Amino acid sequence: MVANSTSDLITKLKNIVGDKYTLTDPNRTLPYRQGARFGVGDALAVVIPGTLLEQWEVLKACVEADVIVITQSANTGLTGGSTPDGNDYDRPIVIVSTRRLDGIQVIEDGDQVVCLPGSTLFHLEKELKKYHRGPHSVIGSSCIGASVLGGVCNNSGGALIQRGPAYTQMAVFAQLDEQGQLHLVNHLGIELGDTPEAILENLQKRAYTDNDVNPNAGLGHDHHYCDHVRQIDADTPARYNADPSRHYEASGSAGRLMVFAVRLDTFPLEEKTAVFYIGTNDTNELDDIRRHILGTFKHLPISGEYIHRDAFDIAAVYGKHLFLAIQKLGTDTIPRLYAFKNVVDRIVRKIPFFPNSFSDWFAVNVCKLLPKHLPKSMRDYRDRYEHHLILKMSDDGIAEAEEYLKEYFADNEKRSGSYFRCNDKEAEAAMLHRFATAGAATVYRNVHTKTVEDLVALDIALRRNDKEWFETLPESISQHFIHKLYYGHFFCSVFHQDYLAKKETDCTKMKEEMLAILDQRGAQYPAEHNVGHLYHANSDLKNFYHELDPTNSFNPGIGKTSKKKFWK
Repeated sequence: MVANSTSDLITKLKNIVGDKYTLTDPNRTLPYRQGARFGVGDALAVVIPGTLLEQWEVLKACVEADVIVITQSANTGLTGGSTPDGNDYDRPIVIVSTRRLDGIQVIEDGDQVVCLPGSTLFHLEKELKKYHRGPHSVIGSSCIGASVLGGVCNNSGGALIQRGPAYTQMAVFAQLDEQGQLHLVNHLGIELGDTPEAILENLQKRAYTDNDVNPNAGLGHDHHYCDHVRQIDADTPARYNADPSRHYEASGSAGRLMVFAVRLDTFPLEEKTAVFYIGTNDTNELDDIRRHILGTFKHLPISGEYIHRDAFDIAAVYGKHLFLAIQKLGTDTIPRLYAFKNVVDRIVRKIPFFPNSFSDWFAVNVCKLLPKHLPKSMRDYRDRYEHHLILKMSDDGIAEAEEYLKEYFADNEKRSGSYFRCNDKEAEAAMLHRFATAGAATVYRNVHTKTVEDLVALDIALRRNDKEWFETLPESISQHFIHKLYYGHFFCSVFHQDYLAKKETDCTKMKEEMLAILDQRGAQYPAEHNVGHLYHANSDLKNFYHELDPTNSFNPGIGKTSKKKFWK
């Protein structure tokens, strides 16, 4: 693109959304161009529309100027997919941030919702409590401020066992055909008008009635996952991003469409819940529990979260500030705190001799002065047991789990582990600690830049019949890591594995060697964070992306590479 046309595009974008929301200064665009974990690159501009119609007009201007468009919501940076990756693209990039486009419309007497691009899981969960309902997903442990549309577009799985990856067949989205012509597609199952302008304005204003809503327009979640996950002897993973059965238009699109709204199912809240904390030094015991519960229980658990002792320890120090912030201030404040953190880091980065991630360094060191935040029961289990499982049950499933666990651990000579039923304080602490675990490795890396080369993060789905689920790396690989952190969604056989590499380690080489081992084990990856810039897309995913975006204009770097060094 020549300089004049670049200038013309910037002028058009400013005319659409205003100067304030058209960012071109590299210092101001950095929080949008760089993910929290991975991904960084240049962008011509960051545009932040305030209405769906502005979003459409911005997209039309970008298509006319033949630039690459990256649609961004929360920018959690888990695999870098919502940011540029390097500066070797064939055209300029415009990032369209949807953070101003929050909007949740409850329909079908609370049984479903329509979510606009900026809607967060925090907001959705809060809104649905008025109807005594809950969303498909509770907030993921690694996605502070995660967006609803981001979850759908990435087939995110999360902790909930019964509902499977985020999925819908109902959405409004923009798509380029093979001739490069832009189309707005309304598959929301709601009559909104005939033109893009009418559809988007009526959608934003909720200018439709109950009679305009088709109750049979499509599926609002994967109805079969609750049966699918019970197939414990299957030689395949339960869920992973490249599974073609969960790709449908917006679902799994990973930025290869511009999505304006999705329609999702909601679910009744549980009347009663209980958390059981299980510890063991024998991985076979946890596998026994998983197989028995999935294979024989009448009531599936809400969640079953695994934490290894090393991950427990790192999170106790480097996730403590997040734990305390949520506990004392509530989840609603966390996105604002992270926005404040970004501002502080951007300012301090300009001051010589200060660490780049000053906010992480400051938070960790202040929290070291505070009293222990984890209950004694959990700390005792940490000392006694290497492997920890947090099992959450509801309603009639509580008695079912308690009876089974009591019987299973009754023979102390036969079992290495034990369990306890958490009181309210312990239950809150257990869930918050698991929540904080996922971000702890990133904080550790940011604080220990002199000893850590980088963070290597794997997101894997193991075969459901894989009894050797706990990884043992060969010494040739293991010697390069300071810490190896294992945690995940145990009943779905989905694991997040974070490796903190020693200085001078070739992280790309280590990752490739570990992925080769996973290939031999029949694992799939990524499991729920999507390919981003850290994984190669397989043939199924490549074909799906090409069908969605034949001109390769929407986020074309997705799923192509591990070619660049990780975050720096």
